[in-house]
Amino acid sequence: MSGAHFNARQLALLAGLTLVWGLNWPIMKFGVTQFPPLSFRALSMWLGLPVLWLAVRGLGQPLRIARRDWPELGKLTITNMVVWHVLAILSVQALSSGRAAILGYTMPVFSALWGMALFGQRLAARQLAGVAAAAIGVALLLWHELGRMSGKPWAAGGMLLSAAVWALGTQQLRRARMEAPTLAIVFWMTTLTTLVMTVLAAALEHERWHAPAPGVWAAIVFNAVLIFGFAQPVWLYLARALPPVASTLSVMLIPVLGTLSGAWWLNEQLHWQDFAAIVLMLAAIASVLLPSRAARAAQASS
Repeated sequence: MSGAHFNARQLALLAGLTLVWGLNWPIMKFGVTQFPPLSFRALSMWLGLPVLWLAVRGLGQPLRIARRDWPELGKLTITNMVVWHVLAILSVQALSSGRAAILGYTMPVFSALWGMALFGQRLAARQLAGVAAAAIGVALLLWHELGRMSGKPWAAGGMLLSAAVWALGTQQLRRARMEAPTLAIVFWMTTLTTLVMTVLAAALEHERWHAPAPGVWAAIVFNAVLIFGFAQPVWLYLARALPPVASTLSVMLIPVLGTLSGAWWLNEQLHWQDFAAIVLMLAAIASVLLPSRAARAAQASS
C-alpha cells in the first residue's frame, strides 16, 4: 500500500485524538504525582466504562461477543491495553510527561518492525521514509533527555517495552478475524483491563489509598471521559480500519503536542532539536495522509 485513504470522518477523529492524547500526558503526570498510579488508572477506567457504554448503546451497536472470539479478545486485550496501561502509568510517574510521551510514541517504529518480521509486510518507499522520519524525530526529541533518564532506566525501559507490545497489538488488531463491531471489542477490552488494573491497584497500592484532591479528581474525570470514553475507542477504530503503518504514523503529532504542553505547563526548555523533530513528524504524517501519485492519477481519471 503506497498511501492511506483517510475519509473526512477519520481525519476529524484523528484531529480530536491527537489533541486529547497529546494534552493528557502532563495531565496524567500531574495526577500520578499526587495519587497512586495504578489506582489513578483504575478509577479513571471505572468512571470511563459507563461513558463508553452509553456511547455504544447510543450508536445502536450490539455488545455481544461470540464465544469462539473470547480467546482472541483476551490476546488482543493484553497486547493492546493491559501491558500499555500498566507499564505506561508506572513509568510516567518517574519520567517527565514529555519524555514519557516521546518514548511511548516510538510505537510506529516498532509497528513497522513487527510488520516486516512477523507478517511479511513490505513497505512502499514513502512509508519507509515516514518510519525513518519518525525514528529520527524521536531521537531528536530525546537529545537533551538521555542523561536525565540514565538514573531511571527501568522507567525508560518500561515505556519502550509498552510501546513495543502496543505496536504488536496494533498489527494483531488489524488482522483480527472477529466479526463483532469495533466498539463492542473496545468495550470488553476496556472492561477486562479495568478488572486487571483494579486487582493490581488493590494488591500493590491499597496502603497508599486516600481521597483524591480536587485537581486529581479533575485529571481522573478528564481521563474517564476523554481518554476512555473517546480517545481509546477512536484509536482502536482507526487501528482496525486502517493499515498498521498508516494508523500508527498518523498519530505522530501526539508526542510533539505532549512535549510542547509539558514545556508550557512544567516550564521545560525547548531546543532546536525539538523544532526539527516537529518537521520530521509532519513528514511522517504526510507519508500516510497525503495520497500517492498513483492514487491522484486514478482519482483524476475517474
